[in-house]
Amino acid sequence: MEISLVMKTARSATVEIADGGRYFTKAAYVIDINGKTYGVTDRTITSLFGLIPDSEQKVEVYTCTDQDTCAKGEKLGEVSFRTAYEFVSLDVKKFGAKGDGEHDDTHFIQAAIMACPADSRVYFPAGVYRISSLFLKSHTRIELAEGAELRAFTDRAKFPTFPGMIESYDEKDEYNLGTWEGNPLPMFSGVICGIGVEDVVIYGKGVINGNASKETWWKDPKVMNIAFRPRLFFISGCKDITLQGVKFCNSPSWTLHPYFSDNLKFIGVTVNNPADSPNTDGLDPESCKNVEILGVTFSLGDDCIAVKSGKIYMGRKHKTPSENIHVRQCLMENGHGAVTVGSEMAGGVVNLTVEDCIFRHTDRGLRIKTRRGRGKDAILSNIVFRNLTLDHVMTPLVVNAFYFCDPDGKTEYVQSREVYPVDERTPVIKKMVFENMDCTNCHVAAGYFDGLPEAKIEEIYMKNIHISYAENPKCDKPAMSEGVEASSKRGLFARNVARLTLDHVTIEGQDGEAYELIGVDDLEKYE
Repeated sequence: MEISLVMKTARSATVEIADGGRYFTKAAYVIDINGKTYGVTDRTITSLFGLIPDSEQKVEVYTCTDQDTCAKGEKLGEVSFRTAYEFVSLDVKKFGAKGDGEHDDTHFIQAAIMACPADSRVYFPAGVYRISSLFLKSHTRIELAEGAELRAFTDRAKFPTFPGMIESYDEKDEYNLGTWEGNPLPMFSGVICGIGVEDVVIYGKGVINGNASKETWWKDPKVMNIAFRPRLFFISGCKDITLQGVKFCNSPSWTLHPYFSDNLKFIGVTVNNPADSPNTDGLDPESCKNVEILGVTFSLGDDCIAVKSGKIYMGRKHKTPSENIHVRQCLMENGHGAVTVGSEMAGGVVNLTVEDCIFRHTDRGLRIKTRRGRGKDAILSNIVFRNLTLDHVMTPLVVNAFYFCDPDGKTEYVQSREVYPVDERTPVIKKMVFENMDCTNCHVAAGYFDGLPEAKIEEIYMKNIHISYAENPKCDKPAMSEGVEASSKRGLFARNVARLTLDHVTIEGQDGEAYELIGVDDLEKYE
């Protein structure tokens, strides 16, 4: 077992307990800090709060002999570090915030944020703070104590509107603020919002609650009412941003939406939206790079993680892929896709690695959504999934090059399985690697790979994968495109793949053939 430090602030830290577990540790452990018992954990990624600034900390991990009393047994390891320096701490209540769940505290909290000097903290003690949009400032630490909740208003009149595109004075350039599903469109500013800021950490045991419901933001969700729905957390043109420990819930639309941003960390946070809430994706990095998603818990009404890079206009103009994204030790539950790529990915997605995670009760594990028209910059390359546990995932792996999104999504051009000319509208799917995956209680299909006939999926490599089915499986369509039939306990379907490697892939209990291979140019299979 290895105990390591993941991150630290002046008052918090996150440690990783590497005992071979995925998201959950293989056993419960007692944590001591400087000789005093902190508590019991069963998570590989564990955040610690209430530390003293600029002080030495020794974190020790012991076996747990009684979880109720935190009784400890054998010492297994330790890690030492010094917390960061802190200059001052600004309590939002001393700036006028009531935290009584009734008064509008937005203005008072914003004053505390704007007044916060570098190396300092904006502090929310326990209470319910009603807010509309809060805007972040560079070099700021924001802590939500246990029992602190930021609860958003749902009155549209309280939210600023971000125009989708503002033309420069000389008419040679443009400034994009608002965005909706990959297009530059008017949107309400995020509940927590950052534009062009850097070096910000939001951490703690508190809650950021979008307060959305079927009577407010989730009513007529696709209709633009003044502007499109706000995100619960939205940053644009930012860098060096970290979220640690905080719970996000009841988001008006996408929950965490970083946009054209760099060096981002999402560590030990929780995203929780109702299963029937519309378009409440958990985390949507869009044209972002160097993103770490570690120890995050997802349960929501759409895709848990959806990696994007703009629809046709934004992808073609800015050519900014999402790249270098690392997802590790996460739990994805109750979403449409555990990890989705697209469908707004006209700028491409490069170097996406997902490992040591658990997917439970999602419609799909990997879900790639692309189509003709996304363009030649819509390149998917080096997509890696490994060391995963999937349970009751309806279809573990889906790669769909005929996704019927957008007004023209069901036209013959998008949906035809005939060969079309390769031109500037043709997307590209390069190498994908899937290895060490245990998929139990599947329902619809083992996998569904459907590439374009004129631009086949270049390579799919599958190794050490076991797939079995639920006793009473549901019947559904594995991919959202025309001509796909509903199925149950279907095997692995692969069409239009240039190179397919099946290295110790076992499929048990399927109805019909284990493999349906059409237009696969080069097949290598190892038992």
